[in-house]
Amino acid sequence: MTPPSIAILTTGNELLNGDRTDTNTGTIARRLNECGFQVDMSVSVADSPDRIEAALRQLAQQVRIIITTGGLGSTGDDLTARAAARFSGQPLAVNEEALTMIRQFATRSGRTLESLTERQALLPQKAVPLPNSVGTAPGFWLQHQQCDLFFLPGVPAEMTAMFDTAVLPTLQRTFTAGAAVQRRKYRLFGLSEPKVESLIPYQKLPEGVDVAFALDYPQVIIKLACSKADADILLNSAEKLLYAALGEFIVGQNDDTMAGQVGHLLTRQKKTLSLAESCTGGLIAQLLTRQAGASTFLERGAVTYADSAKIDWLKIDPDLLHRHGAVSEQCAREMVRGIRRAADTDLAVAVTGIAGPDGGTTDKPVGTVYLALATDDIEQVQRYRFSGSREQVQIMTAHMALEWLRRYLLGSC
Repeated sequence: MTPPSIAILTTGNELLNGDRTDTNTGTIARRLNECGFQVDMSVSVADSPDRIEAALRQLAQQVRIIITTGGLGSTGDDLTARAAARFSGQPLAVNEEALTMIRQFATRSGRTLESLTERQALLPQKAVPLPNSVGTAPGFWLQHQQCDLFFLPGVPAEMTAMFDTAVLPTLQRTFTAGAAVQRRKYRLFGLSEPKVESLIPYQKLPEGVDVAFALDYPQVIIKLACSKADADILLNSAEKLLYAALGEFIVGQNDDTMAGQVGHLLTRQKKTLSLAESCTGGLIAQLLTRQAGASTFLERGAVTYADSAKIDWLKIDPDLLHRHGAVSEQCAREMVRGIRRAADTDLAVAVTGIAGPDGGTTDKPVGTVYLALATDDIEQVQRYRFSGSREQVQIMTAHMALEWLRRYLLGSC
């Protein structure tokens, strides 16, 4: 028996006007894919009973399973249950099991149950409610003709919990899945996407291993996927080839990040770090402190944005700033010396630059950045010229600083 065809329907005006990005489709698709189910199509529609009903009718003619997210709350734009009732030709009715779920959640969380919240128990008459462990809105399962329809809240945390505990187990019990797809992901920094692709040894890759690309500025992401019975062995072979060709540029694998790798290396080598940031405004520190246990290696980070901060905190000579400017090799060198002296750390990094869109000159155009690294054995400063928007210059600068740290620490292993 072949696996069932599946569609994902997301609802919400906020998804269509740009106020919010749809993450639910990706989450559902990944979880299904890992279990051997494939998504055939996805559709987003506005908060309108007519639009939702029309989408349900159209999808029901093409697929066996429809997974819908959004529109199950208690406000006026939560209209999915009404549309589902119209689609299935059933009246809306208070579902006592759903009402009990809502009341029990309110009791557990110490909330006052408002009358509007009880509206969430109005479901198509033959719907089977699905418990929501992290919110008030129950989902529901509806069977109509030859189609199974699952309706979940739009809030990602609620949707994910309900999908994992109610929808996926139901699919696995009821339908035959195909071969589960195993995936591996690799983050690369320092090469363009065309250059990365040109270096991948496609002809040597095992048959059955697929390669895909994604961009997460300023990194290129390589994705390997395989659904064969010996997927682990095939992916291991492909991974060895990938590291042989691109290993020095791989800065993270699967859920690991460049900052995570830097944090791991600092922790393993028992080294401490201090930062003096100007144009990045604390972004390097933010990336590093996303890692659990960052306090073991990051001693301090100073956002010395104004000249006065550089003078006061880093003890930079005002005359140096007057002669060379805050965006200069001399300033970057004194910044990294100043923060390392003040923090007494094994390593220190400093960045200063012109992120734009204004402030550039002929000698120092927008995107000019000076990066400095200081340790017991080295002190180096380099000038860069990064392109793109203000945010892109800041992101690239922060990642280049992490790359300096990563490569230094790898050389120290």
